[in-house]
Amino acid sequence: MIPILVIEGATASGKSNLAIKLAEALKTEIISADSRQVYKYMDIGTAKVSAEQRKQIPHHLIDIITPDEVFNAGEFTKCAAAKIRELHTREMIPIICGGTGLYVRSLLDGLCKLPEISSQIRDSLKEQSASVGLEAMYSQLMALDPEYAAKISSKDSQRILRGLEVALGTGIPISRHWQNQTKGSTYLVYRILIDLPREILYKRINSRLHEMLSEGLIEEIKHLFMMGYNELSPGLNSLGYKEYIPYLQGHSSIEESTVLAAQHHRNYAKRQATWYRKCKYDLTLMDSQVKISEVVNRIEIALTGDNNANRS
Repeated sequence: MIPILVIEGATASGKSNLAIKLAEALKTEIISADSRQVYKYMDIGTAKVSAEQRKQIPHHLIDIITPDEVFNAGEFTKCAAAKIRELHTREMIPIICGGTGLYVRSLLDGLCKLPEISSQIRDSLKEQSASVGLEAMYSQLMALDPEYAAKISSKDSQRILRGLEVALGTGIPISRHWQNQTKGSTYLVYRILIDLPREILYKRINSRLHEMLSEGLIEEIKHLFMMGYNELSPGLNSLGYKEYIPYLQGHSSIEESTVLAAQHHRNYAKRQATWYRKCKYDLTLMDSQVKISEVVNRIEIALTGDNNANRS
């Protein structure tokens, strides 16, 4: 099996900084598992590491598609697996770093193979969504598959409709399909979770949002509109961007948009925490500021085949 290191944690928990420090110590490279950082031209609002940091430590699966394209867990798994194999041939331990839990699960456990869904069901759900609105569709998903609904945003139209079409098309909720899947990984995995106390995490979220604004988030969104993208573009319809579109359209103040964005980030962090509680980790950190040499030692022991490594 190919040894890999996985670093997870809620938004603003310090994953990237820890990953860079570990990559320096292990002399390796980082594969991003972030569903928003795949987009080009969206740097500030997705909290990408700087160009200077990327020169220092190569980061992969960042800036690979444009904001009007869609990228899913299947595509991530395919791209990440290819990069893992490449790094392995160069005798590196790849670091997977990101907060998109579905990407990580798909990579480690394999994609859930679902029966073919009738295009009529898909088209019917799209028409229904246009008629009754996304909130009503999310309520319907909550009734059919509360476990899956709790893991996604009530504004995520793509995943809401996907959950509904699977539940209605197969008669089995998508969460049940995942549970029934036979799991098997081709990787020897060491998983680290950064699990900050909620109060500290929320302070970091609020602080980072204000930093993004001071760094030019509004100008970044304006530039995306000037390039021809709009509120329907998948990239701009994501966390940290969609909240400011009403402000740019003159429908809200920047203060109102910022309050909403902060709330959405906190809600996202809650969903991430719920997801992580169902996973097992080799090391759980209450702070991203740790003694790197000790963490590296634990990683190297575990990934050289020591089965006595304890899960925390």
